[in-house]
Amino acid sequence: MGTIRKEIVIPAPAEEVWRDVRDVGRAHERLTPGVLVDCRMEGDARIVTFANGMVVKERIVTIDDATMRVAYAVVGGPPAHHNASMQVVTEGPRTSRLVWISDFLPDEFAQVAAPLIEVGAEAMKKALGQQPDPSSQDRPG
Repeated sequence: MGTIRKEIVIPAPAEEVWRDVRDVGRAHERLTPGVLVDCRMEGDARIVTFANGMVVKERIVTIDDATMRVAYAVVGGPPAHHNASMQVVTEGPRTSRLVWISDFLPDEFAQVAAPLIEVGAEAMKKALGQQPDPSSQDRPG
């Protein structure tokens, strides 16, 4: 099985990053703006539209708050099989790591998916790294 593992260090607390990762119906706004242009829920699945026009249905397998992990699987489209997970791990008080693992059949589909994953990872790093720091909020004087 073709596998791509991507780890993204994010300059934001894990709880804040998890808040956005677990909001699976707003991935186009909170995780990958510009890469995904639309995302809508249909029962336990989300329909995502990529900037290149590709539309994919992803069944949400689990949203696990205890482990800060989301798992999903592509339904009814190329490739023959695609499942993925994203897990947020605490690295420090204001730093986290997002671990994104995608598995594909046939193996060769990983070559097709790799550029999308790379662009998605960059978008996530940018979007998630822009979390507001509550200690730097303007306070009425």
